[in-house]
Amino acid sequence: MDNRLKLNPESKTTRLADHAEGAVTREEAEAAVRVLLRWSGENPEREGLRDTPARVARSYKELFAGYEKDAGRELQRTFTDVGGYSDLVLVKAIPLYSHCEHHLVPIIGWAHVAYRPNDRVFGLSKIARVIEIYARRLQTQETMTAQIARAIADYLNPQGVAVLIEAEHLCMSMCGIQKQGALTTTMALEGCFAGNAAEQARFMTFVRQN
Repeated sequence: MDNRLKLNPESKTTRLADHAEGAVTREEAEAAVRVLLRWSGENPEREGLRDTPARVARSYKELFAGYEKDAGRELQRTFTDVGGYSDLVLVKAIPLYSHCEHHLVPIIGWAHVAYRPNDRVFGLSKIARVIEIYARRLQTQETMTAQIARAIADYLNPQGVAVLIEAEHLCMSMCGIQKQGALTTTMALEGCFAGNAAEQARFMTFVRQN
């Protein structure tokens, strides 16, 4: 198995385990939430907010669980008994929830992932799992798109990979320019999809079909 993933998709986002010396306790995290509540003009001791710091700390462990997971481990298992199939495998409209690394507000959208296998395939749930791993981190959409494509390319070694993400960034919808409903589209192409207009058009045609 080609293990290049350790040098590529993980380069921008460091796992929490790498920061064990500076690990933050739950108590410290809850105290930080209380500070933010006070800074916003609220009273963290009032009844409705008394348990909010603990709830936020718990939710952050879930929302950013991708730091504690390894895409390579999820993608290690593949299947070779595919009857010689080598055409497009597409999983589209996979719901995606992430958080903007600039504002800590949600990114909500869909991922469409396709690959052309050489001699082996993933179980379909693995594609959704690798999306979840990278989405459950502080992200930019561009980085996340590239990470997903590179992970699949490195661990499956297919003929090619195509990843398309369409998402609404609530930092743009709720604050700043406040343009609700604007979608950002990013694409990463590997192998036979890169520089091949016919393969790209075929991928987009399948993605846009109802």
